[in-house]
Amino acid sequence: MNEPLLQAQYEQLLESLRAYGAIYREFSRRFAAWLGLHSTDAEALIEILGAEERGALLSPARLSERIALSSGATTALLNRLERAGHVVRTRETADRRVVTLRSSPRVQDLADEFFGPLAGRVDEVMSQYPPELLERFETFLTELRGAMDAQLAAEPPRPPSAP
Repeated sequence: MNEPLLQAQYEQLLESLRAYGAIYREFSRRFAAWLGLHSTDAEALIEILGAEERGALLSPARLSERIALSSGATTALLNRLERAGHVVRTRETADRRVVTLRSSPRVQDLADEFFGPLAGRVDEVMSQYPPELLERFETFLTELRGAMDAQLAAEPPRPPSAP
């Protein structure tokens, strides 16, 4: 493949990834509106639900990192979600100081109701690709995320000086 075509393919792929991210955020926004929540509260709820699905439960501190809120703002957010019956704070380890976040069965049902049709469509699309190709794409996305994480961890450029 010649260089201009390869560059065009890279740009199209990156644009598709940006569009996917924008659509993902739109689903989060609509989920929030559907539940009558602040968008940040729904983002936190989606993080908690996703962590449960992956078997990697979140603490309030880890949630705070994931959604880029201060510990105080995260506490206020969790208080709202807990009062609404969407989240439960538990102590599941030998160290009783460690708090684990769990979603309520009711909010799990609501998330399934809202996201279920999308999951069906995504499964339909993914089923069109052989496992080997999906594995390569998974590797690509993991490496791309690693590159982005490394850049976020790097020292940012100096802020521009005021004109």
